Amino acid sequence: MIKPISQAQLDRVCRRLRFLYDDRADWLVDRFYHLIGRYGVGVTPPAASARRWDQKDVLLITYADMVHTRGETPLATLDKFCVEHLKGAVSTVHILPFYPWSSDDGFSVIDYRQVKREYGTWKDVEKLGENFNLAFDLVLNHCSAKSPWFQDFILGISPARHYFLEMDPQTDLSAVVRPRTSPLLTKTATRFGECHVWTTFSADQVDLNWQNSDLLFEFLDILLFYISKGVRTLRLDAVAFAWKEIGTDCLHRPQTHEIVKLLRDVCEIVDPRVNILTETNVPHAENVSYFGAGDEAHMVYNFSLPPLLLHALLTGNCDYIAEWLQNLEYPEGACTYLNFTASHDGIGVRPLQGLLPDKEFDKLIKAVEKRGAHVSRKANADGTQSPYELNITYASALSEPGDEALGAERFLCSQFFALSLKGIPAVYFHSLMATPNYEEGVEKTGAPRTINRRKWDAEELETLLSQEKSPQADIFRRYVQVLRRRANYPAFNPDGTQEIYRLGESVLVLARTSTLGNQSVYCVFNFSPEPQTVARPADFAPLQDAKKFYDVISAKTLSSGKRGITLKPYQAMWLVPRS
Repeated sequence: MIKPISQAQLDRVCRRLRFLYDDRADWLVDRFYHLIGRYGVGVTPPAASARRWDQKDVLLITYADMVHTRGETPLATLDKFCVEHLKGAVSTVHILPFYPWSSDDGFSVIDYRQVKREYGTWKDVEKLGENFNLAFDLVLNHCSAKSPWFQDFILGISPARHYFLEMDPQTDLSAVVRPRTSPLLTKTATRFGECHVWTTFSADQVDLNWQNSDLLFEFLDILLFYISKGVRTLRLDAVAFAWKEIGTDCLHRPQTHEIVKLLRDVCEIVDPRVNILTETNVPHAENVSYFGAGDEAHMVYNFSLPPLLLHALLTGNCDYIAEWLQNLEYPEGACTYLNFTASHDGIGVRPLQGLLPDKEFDKLIKAVEKRGAHVSRKANADGTQSPYELNITYASALSEPGDEALGAERFLCSQFFALSLKGIPAVYFHSLMATPNYEEGVEKTGAPRTINRRKWDAEELETLLSQEKSPQADIFRRYVQVLRRRANYPAFNPDGTQEIYRLGESVLVLARTSTLGNQSVYCVFNFSPEPQTVARPADFAPLQDAKKFYDVISAKTLSSGKRGITLKPYQAMWLVPRS
């Protein structure tokens, strides 16, 4: 028997549907009510946990076939790797789109309810879910031109014949903002003649028509299906572009926000453990708007972090990132940031808007180009183009030509900084072992993003990680070790407090305190290639009282002494006061 939905929950869903679809709302609420229980989801919803997240929560971003070997599916190989190497270090595995796809390395979905045969089966996915929480992508702005939905559109078969946006090519769409320079409209031959369909990202990724309520219910069904397969975090890919309105920039429309709120409402009804994560790689103020009033996304990517941190470490100047952190507003309620430095995409630079002067921005672009970055540009409404993404691995971006060891320390400093921030850390698979630029892949595909998407042969990777003198193996061991240690410190709870201390141009301290206020960890970072001393007592008040500190990262006890604590070039410390 299906557990009754409260009147307050139904009223909330009705308000969302009325905002989106006006006079059809009452009928759609009835349709929604009958959807509950599909796949067994919502029949007996689990109780909401008193703890949505804590310091043990770390998300791993990976492709389904990131590591592979003969004789077993890539998903099975990934499961073995994660269990053997990452148990206790990460809590959630975000498997990037593992559905049948036709382009964009998964983000042009052919069938949302199937696992790509080459990757494995749903049983493989569920097996991974036995040891880790699972995160899936809900690619809701577009689908593949080779999908059954689009084929039905071409043939005029309902309901999918109304799932896509036809547009007169003479329509003035000059206000539309998007991160591509390819044609916005793509000519398509259908049973009824030629038409032009909306394609924000590529001709193979056809935008979906969210003004059609049948499409909404298609995705609600997919949402319930994913929950039945064990998903705990739903990443809404490119959600900012979902709702189109001619004459606007077609970004962040009020209806788009309402869709996100509705998806959260549905999750709270059928499985309150599920988190909504929005992917909106845009300027910071626009990005955080997806927190809503605590009723929208549970998590938002902290998109300004990767480029700001990169700039600070390449210039030795932490002023800009410190100022940003001091002004960063944290949402109340069940909401937090997802802190990351790298993902399957490049490093987005639009989120630097208003945070970094043009001169400093140009310095950053030149520095990463020197290290092999492919800079992707977007089309602006005025016809100009500007950088929007740096295609380079984070390790290569922080490398030091001629000094591999210094580059390694700078890279680890960046990773430990991201792990220190208030919020939930997300770690890209390649960051764990500081994978360098995959130029060979770019040459093969012609796609700049391939530089950060190398796939590993399992035996080759295991051999690399087992080598005692391998710099990548050393980084992997230190990284995973710190992740496991971090899980033991409640001061890193995403709901704990954070204070920022600037100790000169190159030293920054994050003071993290637990939700109960009974533990503090002082995260100290040297952003320069020179040793820096944190002197007592003037520079940093906590050093006035404690004579000794335990450094969580090095697992050593330190004495501050009269001269204070000296940090090596790019060293990071997590200091716990000891009496």
